[in-house]
Amino acid sequence: MRCIVHLDLDSFFVSVERLATPELQHRPVLIGGGDRGVVASCSYEARKFGVHSAMPMKLARQLCPEAIVIRGDMERYSKYSRLVTDIIADSAPMYEKSSIDEFYLDITGMDRFLGAGKWAAELRKRIIVESGLPISMGISINKTVAKIATGEAKPSGHLSVESGSEKPFLAPLPVKRIPMIGPKTEQSLYRMGVRRILTLQEMPPEVLAQVFGKSGISIWKKANGIDNSKVEPYTERKQISSEKTFEQDSMDIDFIRRNLIEMTSDLAAKLRREGKLTGCVRVKIRYANFDTHTRQTNIPYTSLDHHLIPQVKSLFDKLYQRRMRIRLVGVSLTSLIRGHYQINLFDDTSQIQLYQALDKMNNRWGKSVVRRGA
Repeated sequence: MRCIVHLDLDSFFVSVERLATPELQHRPVLIGGGDRGVVASCSYEARKFGVHSAMPMKLARQLCPEAIVIRGDMERYSKYSRLVTDIIADSAPMYEKSSIDEFYLDITGMDRFLGAGKWAAELRKRIIVESGLPISMGISINKTVAKIATGEAKPSGHLSVESGSEKPFLAPLPVKRIPMIGPKTEQSLYRMGVRRILTLQEMPPEVLAQVFGKSGISIWKKANGIDNSKVEPYTERKQISSEKTFEQDSMDIDFIRRNLIEMTSDLAAKLRREGKLTGCVRVKIRYANFDTHTRQTNIPYTSLDHHLIPQVKSLFDKLYQRRMRIRLVGVSLTSLIRGHYQINLFDDTSQIQLYQALDKMNNRWGKSVVRRGA
């Protein structure tokens, strides 16, 4: 019998800010950009006023005028994310880091040595003590039910769903609790008269397939507590990279930088297509005599060109210390995690919309149809 643990840091960005500024405790807090930006995270005190993540900041401030607004510090949040990751990696036999603040653990068989629930509770306690951050936990036989259990345990609680009780646990919950159901799908289900998971459980899967295609079958399975997806082992070695060998060895710095920028933009676009973020950038150069050097730096998790390109330029400037022709340059983005625009919401919405428009055109007409100027 599988035993899957889901861990989710509560209001992660807000919680990190409260460590630095205890006066923010029990106050409504909004993390994000100015009036042109959106809410990247908000405290539970702010949610009582109807505020939620991805809401325009201007509207959030109207709903909760007493809220304290903080721009946010992705470097600090990434640091705490890595701290929690290290604690989990030190204890868990297998874990998956699904986002900056969310983890799945497969502890199947742990009950042979000591109770799986007891082990998970001790790990959760260790995270709280060593990081100072609140974290919620759900335990079940699969990832979907464990994640939903975590949501029901928030804030800063834990909930175990025993094997065989998945359907009764899910039945009374609203359909939006199912992870793959977003606002559009939720509205479509509402128009069908479906508001509770119980109704999905009782519907023939063929009906959902007619309306939603293949995803309809997935919705029906998740509503019935069926999910065979595996915990994918997390490793910092996951990466995407690009290299270019010049036809002629070159000392033209502008030419070399243009190539680095193009490679970085292409890699960033690939990250966004795959719904991933990078936490580490590496640059490689090979001189004409085949002498090869690399340099890397940890960065706040991102998938945006204008965050990555300055890092690549800086690494290249530090690497290129010899007046010698260069044969090859390369860029690697490592320490990949799942994630999308949601933790880049510190940027203005216009900046995010620009990337979405560029990606849409390039995905449709080819990756080079629109390029960033060097």
